Amino acid sequence: MSADAWVTLAVLLVTLVLLAVSRLPPSGIVLAATVSLLVLGVIDTAEAFAGFSNPAPLTVAALYVVARAAQTTGLLSPVTSRLLGDRTGRSALTRLAVPTAGASAFLNNTPVVAMLIPDVLAWARRQRTSASRLLMPMSYATILGGTVTVLGTSTTLVVSGLLEARGEEPFGVFEVTSVGGPVALVGVVVLVLVCSRLVPDRLTVPEQAEANAREYVVSMEVVPSGPLEGATVAGARLRDLEGVYLVELERDGESITPPNPDVVLHGGDVLTFAGQVDEIVDLQRMRGLRSAEQEHVLEMDRPGHTFFEAVIGRSSVLSGQTLKETRFRSRYQAAVVAIHRDGHRVDAKLGDVRLRPTDTLLVLARPGFAQRWRANSDFLVVAHVGGDPPGATRRAPIVGIVALGIVATAAIGILPILQAALLGAGALVVARVLTYSEARDAIDLDVIVLIAAAFGLGAALETSGLALVIAEGFTDVFSGWGEVGIVLGIVLATVLLTEIVTNNAAAVVVLPIALSIAGPAGLDGRAIAIAVAIAASASFLSPIGYQTNTMVYGPGGYRFTDYLRTGWPLTLSVVVVITGMTVLVA
Repeated sequence: MSADAWVTLAVLLVTLVLLAVSRLPPSGIVLAATVSLLVLGVIDTAEAFAGFSNPAPLTVAALYVVARAAQTTGLLSPVTSRLLGDRTGRSALTRLAVPTAGASAFLNNTPVVAMLIPDVLAWARRQRTSASRLLMPMSYATILGGTVTVLGTSTTLVVSGLLEARGEEPFGVFEVTSVGGPVALVGVVVLVLVCSRLVPDRLTVPEQAEANAREYVVSMEVVPSGPLEGATVAGARLRDLEGVYLVELERDGESITPPNPDVVLHGGDVLTFAGQVDEIVDLQRMRGLRSAEQEHVLEMDRPGHTFFEAVIGRSSVLSGQTLKETRFRSRYQAAVVAIHRDGHRVDAKLGDVRLRPTDTLLVLARPGFAQRWRANSDFLVVAHVGGDPPGATRRAPIVGIVALGIVATAAIGILPILQAALLGAGALVVARVLTYSEARDAIDLDVIVLIAAAFGLGAALETSGLALVIAEGFTDVFSGWGEVGIVLGIVLATVLLTEIVTNNAAAVVVLPIALSIAGPAGLDGRAIAIAVAIAASASFLSPIGYQTNTMVYGPGGYRFTDYLRTGWPLTLSVVVVITGMTVLVA
């Protein structure tokens, strides 16, 4: 190998390790890798930053706006309850999975899942069934549906952009359907018939909260004419308690959440504290406070405040920090009363817990919390706990028309996908479905930067000759198995890599190698590219390989092993179908 190839290999290995184990944003890791290769002279400036002018990230950004409009207007909300009906079990799963997969073929699947989580939680609560039976399969269904067209997931757009950067034609809207369609069809059947039996019953975060509420939420009343009356919250040292947090002050039926340090305490004020049970017991001994055994403190939905669950993503600014370091209460005007991780509540002092991706925070805040922070990248999803989620607005049909217009104009060939998506996103702003700031906030910059920066990494694999070296070694190993063995090896490598890093990063790393293999093996390069794109989206074995799996991880109360247990039949069937269909069309 050349010196450039060795340098590229070293940078690639470090990048993959960091993506797998680091809590740094994936976009920052990949961008740092590309810059390193630029500085070391492996690629030039044009190759390093070609992705920032490529249609792929711009198309993804525009489709994020369309999907956010669908989420904000509740486009699918009226459909969800009607589809699920009154039946539970496999019937409900079938009625949810099929249309969800269909919607995800044309809308980015991440906002689709964010839109449906509150509806599914509300439905499960009404039916008195476990939401965990539906949330993970719903994520899987959206992943499967996203492989049917180019619009369903950013991964296919990334691969399309990489092909265009090589001077080839980008994917047509339905070009991937020859492989993605059978994958989705077989996948949904396996999901309903096999995986539904393996999905565990878990208590959701709200259910755990209600079951354990007295372990960490307690009400205390300020004694009239006592030593604390007339003191401020800060002066009474109620914000400096060890392991206990003042999350709400109620006075004359009015709620202050969270209380300002300068608020003066009145006799009869009801203070709500959250913390560990041993620490809360110490409050009983504090002079000037007495127990206020009022059941309303445990209610999940009240006019003055309500509970929300917020999921931490890999690119969140909260990841790797403690609540104290982020100044959570003042920053979000809300208080965290519990942290759930791997299906369990974290038993530690909340302010000192270092947050991780997939953590779910149970948050006490005013009702406007969800509206303010749902579009923010700090949280993957914010779901209202208790009460019904908002229904569709009058502008929902506009979003549906715009989405259909994008698909139709791009499929017929009137406009390329990029132009159609940009016009659709612009139309939604002009029609005031979204404000400019809402449209701007809808774009996940971490994903966009990751996609754009990854093009430089892919260029280094090719220009250094590393892709060819790996391809030759790969072909030597699988050559005895014929075309089926070569395609199976590519698909398996992509599927395993996407579980370790991210779907887009896996596609960028594998594609140059796969294309280098395709030519000498006599395989069609575009068919191999489609196989890589779909395999990179086929993440069913972990909550971190694909963002929708992360989004349902906390709200469903799942454990890491639940994904392995439920996802292996789906992974196996998808690998077989991708391999078989690719060999047929290649």
